[in-house]
Formats: sequence, structure tokens, C-alpha cells
Amino acid sequence: MTDLPRSDQELALVATARRVLPGGGFGNLNSEIIIAEGKGGRVRDVSGNEYVDFLLGSGPMFIGHAHPKVVEAVQGLIARGTTFFANNEHGIRLAAAIVDAVPCAEKVRFTSSGTEADSYAMRVARAWRKRDKILKFEGGYHGMGEYSLQSLAPKRPGNFPQASADSPGIPSSVSADMLIAPFNDVEATAALIRQHADEIAGVIVEPFQRLIPPKPGFLQALREMTEKAGIPLIFDEIVTGFRFSYGGAQELYGVTPDLCTLGKIVAGGYPLAAIAGRADIMRYFDRGEVGDDVLPQVGTLSGNPIASAAGLATLEVLREPGVYDRAFATGRRLIEAFTGMIQAAGLPARIVGMPVLFDLMFLEGEVSNYRDTLRQDMDALRWFNATLRQNGVLKGDSKFYVSIAHDEADIALTLKAFQAAVDAEVAFRRG
Repeated sequence: MTDLPRSDQELALVATARRVLPGGGFGNLNSEIIIAEGKGGRVRDVSGNEYVDFLLGSGPMFIGHAHPKVVEAVQGLIARGTTFFANNEHGIRLAAAIVDAVPCAEKVRFTSSGTEADSYAMRVARAWRKRDKILKFEGGYHGMGEYSLQSLAPKRPGNFPQASADSPGIPSSVSADMLIAPFNDVEATAALIRQHADEIAGVIVEPFQRLIPPKPGFLQALREMTEKAGIPLIFDEIVTGFRFSYGGAQELYGVTPDLCTLGKIVAGGYPLAAIAGRADIMRYFDRGEVGDDVLPQVGTLSGNPIASAAGLATLEVLREPGVYDRAFATGRRLIEAFTGMIQAAGLPARIVGMPVLFDLMFLEGEVSNYRDTLRQDMDALRWFNATLRQNGVLKGDSKFYVSIAHDEADIALTLKAFQAAVDAEVAFRRG
């Protein structure tokens, strides 16, 4: 595999990163590529190499990098001050836009990250329900909090509903307050909820778990069983919010939770996230409503005006006619072409996901839960991703994030790069 040319400047930065950062990076993309700029559907590294970007900052840049409307909105505010730790017009308007767009949203509370939003969503469910335990699904990602990092990626999956911590530094007591269910399994989930209904404060789920779509009827059944038990249902829509539709996965699938979390796209590429949901649950953030039962939630940058302005500009773009049709059409073209290349080459692989969010998995058979994904050949995927980068396509370790900014030239280059990666994989397997 031939490396792309790297400048002395980039190599020097890599050396500095190795010296001052654990692992030589920020803990995000496992690559020594140093990105210098982005425009539309592409990014450029410090050495001047250009890539079609399907990483999209891990998803936020759904309308593309440096969109003119977002740039204009942000530049128009920066000279007026960066943050105030007080209400501001743009944060209020963004909260109103979320209420207008998202089916479950009656009230909104801002945070600075998805991890915070998920943590507070679980906490407010506990405050409302007066119970401690949260039920989540094996393989479901809900940020970097102690409760979220339970059975996200267990190397030795245990018996349900026992939780296992995915990280050192998490007290063993945390696992006792989490229940783990298999995603897409209605019967197993219903049995757990029946057995533990008096202990459960809330159920949190990615309506589209990582890359795995919900089976028909699964989310509807989950809604029915939680509603019957009086247990708040939380949709983690950090990824799917404003991506699957303007109203998110809950609008696409026609299932309204009690609470949801939002981030990435809604922030326009800036640090902002939110919890949204029913007013009677969200009132626990309001001392005037609940008195001493209030759930304190303070953040120095929560509702930041610059981030809120970027979010408002992004949502304005997403309300334009045909935006989602265009993104889904781009994704379908890529999936169909990729699938044809894989099948023609006879590779044991398949595309899993949705047109706007998918990836290649080196495995055969259906994928409906986390344990199915353990069959995949991760070494092959890492090799494939590296080959894509050498051919001008950047993506994360998993996921192609499709944007509305990817144009015909981007698609053509991507198809060429994917075919080159397929050919390299076939050659490697033949020895």
C-alpha cells in the first residue's frame, strides 16, 4: 500500500502530538492524518491531500463543511461576544425550532455534549420515576458516562440482564443499576420489563442502533410496553436527529418517546447538545416547578449563542425542499454500487445500515443485534478503510456518513476508490 505524500509540517505535528497527547491524538479518529480545512463534502490535510469526507466530524456536518449560511451566521455574531452564561436570543430560538420539529419535544434543556445530554436524560427519568435502574440495549452507545459505558462492547457478552463495564475507572456498583437487553428482541425485552418494572426508572435506546435498523414493530412494541408500565422511554437521537428526517428517527419510524437527546447536526458543527421531551418530566429541571426536588443542571457553555446560531442556520438549510430526498438518493446510489462490487468480487461482506448512515461489514448473514456484529472480520475492515484513504476517501473506523454536500464528482471518486479497495482486498486474499 502506497502512502500519500506527507509534508514536513504534518510530520512535525504528528511528532508533537505523540509527545503531548495520550496515543498521539484526541481519542477520536485512529489516524495520524491532520486535517487542515473542509469545504462542502471534502477535507484537506496539512500536507495538501484532499479526501471525499464521509467522516463528517463523526456526523455533524450533514450540510457540508463551511456552509455559507452557517459561516455567515457565526461570523455575524462573534464580534458581539462569545458566551454569556445567561439566556440569549439564538439559544431560545433554537429551542423553539427543536420543539417545532421533534415530535416528543415540549421542553428543551441544552448541554455542551451528547454524553452530558444522555447522562441528564437518564437522571431526569430517575427524578420523575423515583427509581434507580436504567434498561439499555447491548451494543447501544450513549456517550462516555459511567452508566452509558455498560455493555457497549463486551468482549465476552454475559447473560442478560447483567451489565458489564466497558472501561476501567468505573465503580463496580454502577453495573448494579443497569439492566441490559438484546436489541430487536421484543420477547426478551418485554420479559425484563415485566420482571423489573418496579425498579426501572427509564429505558434508553438508539432507535437505529449504531448501524443496525430496528426490526419492523420493535420500536412500536417497546413504546407500548414502556407506556403500559409507566416507564419513560428515551430515544438517543444524537446521531439520527435531523438526519433520518427533519423530525428524526421518531418521525421516520412513527414512534414518539417520552424524552430524546439531540446533538451533532442540531449544533451545526459546534459543541451543543440537548435533552427534549414531555413537560411533566422536564419540569424537574425547574426549581419553580418542583422546589427542592429540582435536578441541578448547569453548564458554562450550555445554549452558547455561537453554537445556537450555527444550529439555526443548519436547520434553515434542512427545511429547504428536497434536501432529504437528495441525501437519501446519494446514499442509495453508493450502497447499490458498493453492493454490486462486493458481489462481483465474491467477498464475504455486506452493507449494513441506512442510505444516510451505513458501512461495510466483513461478514455473511443478517445483522440484527450486537452479537451478530462480533462475526465481522475487523482486520479486513481496517485494511479496507486504509486503502480507501490511500485513494482519497476518508471515513471513520465504522460508518459512512452521507451529506447533502456530496456531489457528482465526490460520488465518482468514491466509487473509483471503493473499487480499488475491493480489488486490493481480493488480491490480498489470493496471496
